[in-house]
Amino acid sequence: MITDTSHLTLLREQFAALRAQGLRARDAARKLDLSEGDVMAAHAASQMHPDVAEHSLYTTMPLDSDWVNLLQGLENCGPVMALTRNESVVHEKVGVYRNVSATGLMGMALGPEIDLRLFLSKWHAGFHVIEHSAKGEQHSLQFFDVHGRAVHKVHARPQTDITALEALVQRHARPEARPVFMPGAPLRAPIRPDDAIDALGLGDAWSAMTDTHQFFSLLRKFEVDRAQSFRLMEGIHTRRTPLVSVQWLLEAAASSGVPIMVFAGNEGCLQIHTGAVHRIELMGPWLNVLDEGFNLHLRHDHVAESWLVTKPTEDGPVTSVELFDEQGQVIAMFFGERKPGKAELPAWRALAHQMVHGPVVQTEAA
Repeated sequence: MITDTSHLTLLREQFAALRAQGLRARDAARKLDLSEGDVMAAHAASQMHPDVAEHSLYTTMPLDSDWVNLLQGLENCGPVMALTRNESVVHEKVGVYRNVSATGLMGMALGPEIDLRLFLSKWHAGFHVIEHSAKGEQHSLQFFDVHGRAVHKVHARPQTDITALEALVQRHARPEARPVFMPGAPLRAPIRPDDAIDALGLGDAWSAMTDTHQFFSLLRKFEVDRAQSFRLMEGIHTRRTPLVSVQWLLEAAASSGVPIMVFAGNEGCLQIHTGAVHRIELMGPWLNVLDEGFNLHLRHDHVAESWLVTKPTEDGPVTSVELFDEQGQVIAMFFGERKPGKAELPAWRALAHQMVHGPVVQTEAA
């Protein structure tokens, strides 16, 4: 944590200059060899003279760590934009935070627009951020892990009740707080060699699943990495797809009207879109969904593996398309729209299987 006043002043000036060049906050922070969380902490209003704060690009207020109560309070603020990202994808949804709850450190928001799974053990610090620009004040709540990486952000929209948002911030403000972030990124747990995995047992347990949520327990039981499990089950429960097929998948879903589910996130938050997609555009390395209420920005050049995956359930097989980067990290996952107790849409299954030009699997449950 930087505490020297002159260093903080220089940092804020350098950050503002990089932002003026068009860099996003995350990229500007990296240019300064800092995390985004470090930069937000450096802009805390309590560390600036009022005259300095008045002319600063950002002013921030540290928040307490009552994450669930804080997110529950967002419902009174009306429509906002929820943003969750990883290194390769940005997932944005506009809507109202509803039905926020948690059991221990596992939380969720279950609304028709904003649908989140929250892994609160990874949440370390939060800020109310005000960006002062030619457009006026832009308000957001931003949450970071212990390494200063954003796990989730909430941006005010024109429809947001800013008075309610400011009242919520006031209830959770901790101006005396000085969040500290660890440099670098956490080390990934080493992946066990393929020949150390009980592949036969893994296959039998996979075949015996009755709910897709059992897959996480299966990975833990066999101490197998997700992408590794797909490689071990190739030709049985999984099939590789062409790396470029994610663009085809989104365009086909848009043209056919098949409603889909798009999962993207990080270790602290998983964000889900459910419904049809419409406007698909490729802009340089970015594959984009540009719909009202839902934007997705995916670096298609980061996709190193793409898999068609089938998991058995009591309601019939569930088909997904899952993307990984070169490090074996999940980029995004795509499913057909589906409710518990209902079979997956045959149209989605047909669409997904066309990615590998294989047979379209139909079952009685479909």
